[in-house]
This record gives sequence, C-alpha cells and structure tokens, in this order.
Amino acid sequence: MPKILITGSNGLLGEHLVQKFKNKKDWELVATARGENRLMNKTGYRFRILDICDPEQVEDVLLDEHPDYVIHAAAMTQVDGCEEDKNTCWDTNVIATQWLVKAARKVKAYFIFISTDFIFDGAKGPYSEKELPNPLNYYGVSKLAAEMFLEGADIASTTLRTVLVYGVSENKARSNIVLWVKKSLEAGKQIHVVDDQWRTPTLVDDLAEGCRLVIVKKEKGEAPERVYNISGKEVVTPYEIALEVADYFELDQSLITRADASTFSQKAKRPAKTGFLLNRAEQELNYRPHSLQQGLRVVKEKLEG
Repeated sequence: MPKILITGSNGLLGEHLVQKFKNKKDWELVATARGENRLMNKTGYRFRILDICDPEQVEDVLLDEHPDYVIHAAAMTQVDGCEEDKNTCWDTNVIATQWLVKAARKVKAYFIFISTDFIFDGAKGPYSEKELPNPLNYYGVSKLAAEMFLEGADIASTTLRTVLVYGVSENKARSNIVLWVKKSLEAGKQIHVVDDQWRTPTLVDDLAEGCRLVIVKKEKGEAPERVYNISGKEVVTPYEIALEVADYFELDQSLITRADASTFSQKAKRPAKTGFLLNRAEQELNYRPHSLQQGLRVVKEKLEG
C-alpha cells in the first residue's frame, strides 16, 4: 500500500489533497502542517506536525514515516509578502524544499513539487513546459530556484506549475479572486479589477487531481515527465473573471470597474500575460480541467453544502 505524505495540509491545496486521498483502501495518507491540524474532518488519515523550515524535524518525520510519495504543497505564496520579506520567502520556498528533497531522497520517495506561472515574465503567454523562465518578482525567483534545485537533485520528481488557484475551503474562510469578488459584490462594494493581465485560473480541485494523476501514472510503472502545466484552459483577465462571477451568482456587474495594473500600488511586479498550454498534461496524464463556468458551479455547490 503506497504511502503519501503531504506538506501544508492546512492550506487550500493541502486540504483538497487530504480530501482526495483520505479513506482510500489503496493509499495510506499522512498529512503534515506547521501547526495543529486545522481541518474540520480529521478521519481517514494521520496527521503530524511538521515545520518544513526545521531540518531536523523534516528528517525525523520523513525517516519515521518512510513515504513512497511526498507532495510538497506548503509554501509562502503571498507575492507582495515575498517581496517585503525576502529572507522568509527564501527560507520557506527554497531552503525548506531542499531539506525535504534531501530527506525524501534518503527514503527513496517520489517528490511532487508545486510551482507557479510567476517564474515567467509574461511577455508571451500562454506558456508550454519548454519555455525559458524569467521571473519578475521574488516569489517567482524563489519558486524557480526550488525547481532548479529539484531538477539537479538525484531524486525522481515531477513539478506541477499552476496559475491563480481558486476554490472553497472546508471552513469557507480562505479567500481568492472568485470568493473576493463574490463577497465584495454581495456587500455592495465597488471593486477595481485589472484588465491588462491574462491568466488561466485553476480550480483547486483540478490541481489536486493533477497530483493524483502523476501518482497514478507512476504506480502503473510509467515515468511521468519532470514538469507538467496544471491549470484551467481559458486565458482570461481578472476583470473578465469578475464579470463571470457576477453573472453566475446574479450579482451587480455595475459595481465592477475595469482598471489598469499601473493604478495599483503593489510591491511585487506581476507578469502581464501568463497562463499555460496543457497539451502535455492532457495527453500524458489524461488531465481534464473544469471550465471557469464549471468551476464556479463547484464553488457554489461547496458554499451551499
């Protein structure tokens, strides 16, 4: 029975990974996070506290658990926060990944790393896996550095790059672009949303499924690629996403104002046009993402559930 260890299980992706792998007869699941287990459902898996920035704890937990797969979902993802506190960003996104990779190598675990479209400069998106990275901000720099370390490490691994993840957590407390727009419009707030950046927004359920598909491929005795793009397919602006949200939830579109990115005072520079081409994941993993409309239906169902 293969054992999967997840880092960052208290996060949005981590939570959905737990939901995907728990209570499965064919898998043993160990969820880890820096603090106590904050997930509402605590059955069908085991939980261990793991501070990924503590190398001794990383080695102790991985050598004790001896997982077959490590899905590294923990990260510092606040883009402006990474720009303001580069030391913490580097320690969390790069050094901690190095500790995890070194420990995973000792137990011969397959390593799945979650990366980002922000490793690209946005000059010519959407991108394939073969494009050369050129990050504009420190978050992108840190994730690219972790990717490069993993590529040079003597360990079997796959990096999944993703874009603008949205979805609903169990406690419905975590925000993202879809929930922020919905909540703001329901409160009657006027919002300004950029219309000069392009992304392929990703339902978190699809990203978790991408992780599962890599493991399924490996369990079949096939060798997954080193990098897959895992995101939605539609290349849209945040402004267009906001309009879709307003339309789907029957909210007031007149509250949404089109804005230029230059009007926002953000610490970190954002790439203009990213988004991903999904041919490799579709052909090799049989990855089939939700459309944005379908994703909004999933969000609605979970909010009402």
